[in-house]
Amino acid sequence: MHKGTAWLLAGMVLASPAAAQQRPVIDLNQIGFEPGDVKLAVLREAGTAPLAWQLLDADGNAVGRGATLVYGPDASSGAVVQRIDFSGFRREGKGYRLSVAGVTSDAFAIAPNLYKPLARDAANFFYQQRAGTPIDARFAGAAWARPAGHPHEVAGCFAGKDERGTDWPGCSYTLDVTGGWYDAGDHGKYVVNGGIALWTLLNAYERRPKAFPDGSLRIPESGNGTSDLLDEARWEMEFLLRMQIPDGARATVPSGPLGAPKPGRPAWEPSVPPFAEIDAGGMAHQKVADRNWTTLPTPPQNDREARLLYPPTTGATLNLAATAAQCARLWRGVDDAFAARCLAAARRAWAAAQRNPQVYATSSFAGSGGYGDASLSDEFYWAAAELYATTGEDAFRKAVTGSPHFGEAVRAPSWSFTAPLGTITLATVKTGLSDAEVQKLRATLIAAADGFLEQRRQNGYAIPYKAQGYPWGSNGDLMNQAMLLGVASDLTGAPKYRAGIVSALDYLLGRNPLRTSYVSGYGARSLQNPHHRFWAHSLDAKLPGPPPGVLSGGPNDTAFADPVAAERKGKCVAQTCWVDNIHAYALNEVAINWNAPLFWVAAWMND
Repeated sequence: MHKGTAWLLAGMVLASPAAAQQRPVIDLNQIGFEPGDVKLAVLREAGTAPLAWQLLDADGNAVGRGATLVYGPDASSGAVVQRIDFSGFRREGKGYRLSVAGVTSDAFAIAPNLYKPLARDAANFFYQQRAGTPIDARFAGAAWARPAGHPHEVAGCFAGKDERGTDWPGCSYTLDVTGGWYDAGDHGKYVVNGGIALWTLLNAYERRPKAFPDGSLRIPESGNGTSDLLDEARWEMEFLLRMQIPDGARATVPSGPLGAPKPGRPAWEPSVPPFAEIDAGGMAHQKVADRNWTTLPTPPQNDREARLLYPPTTGATLNLAATAAQCARLWRGVDDAFAARCLAAARRAWAAAQRNPQVYATSSFAGSGGYGDASLSDEFYWAAAELYATTGEDAFRKAVTGSPHFGEAVRAPSWSFTAPLGTITLATVKTGLSDAEVQKLRATLIAAADGFLEQRRQNGYAIPYKAQGYPWGSNGDLMNQAMLLGVASDLTGAPKYRAGIVSALDYLLGRNPLRTSYVSGYGARSLQNPHHRFWAHSLDAKLPGPPPGVLSGGPNDTAFADPVAAERKGKCVAQTCWVDNIHAYALNEVAINWNAPLFWVAAWMND
């Protein structure tokens, strides 16, 4: 029995008597395994005595045998689990099944290049989320073709009272902000969150520039002589550039530290500091989005809400600075004029953020997400790192090495904590940093990856993720941790990191206590009803479900924010707090910052 059993019995959630009487179930990756990889399945609710298992081929012949490894009660799933390790079996084939305790698993394959289709489908998600252009059946599939959403988007600034009663003066200009990616299941387009998603795609390109050549993805730009991955990334980069405020523009915004929430208000509603007029030239607007939430379903071409620019923020400005600097580095020699345009925008954004370091998002507008962030030292570090890697200039080197994030312990990146992105860049791109400084940064990334592998040993399903406290978007967090495992593998060559990545993908694709593949189109029981205004077949039979390669946000036991999730509160633990329901936005939304690391990891596996 697992060494943690004593404290689990002392008060953590165990499988209920009713669950213990359930028929045993085998949870595994429903698409299969590559021949040389770790092959692990989980047997759930079969007691705590080792059991004999068989591996059957497509004809039902036993081609492998062994005994289960007992883990015992597992806090992350609320189940009693055992593991089936058949890593030693490498024979390629289809239709394999595991049999144990009178039950048989789903059929699966053992084959090379298993993740190549997933990498391409995960990338196609971004084409399907494009705004400002028709989605063509040739590239998306006939079911998902649609007219352009917001085809010519010229927006002015929000003016008037927000939902908390704060009065905003607006601005004197409009911007053409056509294009970009819809962020998630709504029609908002956000610079914060667009930034990390864009960086992730561009980092995949920087890591392997030849991995996605012209013609490799299903996009209209195929055939133009440029990497398709750069083409897809450019769609979002162009939009971010359009969100930058012209030089000389003034804005009246809250400027200064956010205050404590007013009595009775939640922690995510800090008090707004006094308004001040600032030189806003070079800053980026936080988002362009609807004045009010649209209903489900509302295909983008049917959105009739007013589209507005929401106030500029320092966080959005630094997201622009970082990705535009990265753009300048990667488009050199590909499109020098575009590279120069990106670098100029990055410099303007950096200067604007230096002038206005405390202009925060207030999360107080209806109709769109807030992406509020009250701590921006990580964004300053990330932007400085990208600018330094691109320019080599001493001012950016000093900003990097003087940051508290330089050499600090690394954790998985997120839209609200982007410092790891800067560390990955500085650890993998040749700069003027000394060998000792680079090795220090690499050591922090490797240590983080080792910590994720330790997490794998602390939960019954053997995934590189914590046992409890699954937040909103836990699947995206898991993929970001898997991405760091990939970085550590690149830096060290150690095979243990690939084993961790495989375990993370196994979980997404069915080795979980809900026996579900969280990736649409992959597996025997995959995501069907994401929170999305166009992929809404459950509400309107004329609309499609999700295309293949879309990742659900996944289990969430920390924020039961929607009515469907609220019904699960108190009835689920960690990995079981999920429902495949279009109304469950806290559990089952999709988002560019979650699909981006899924793509990165699937592309890494396809190496």
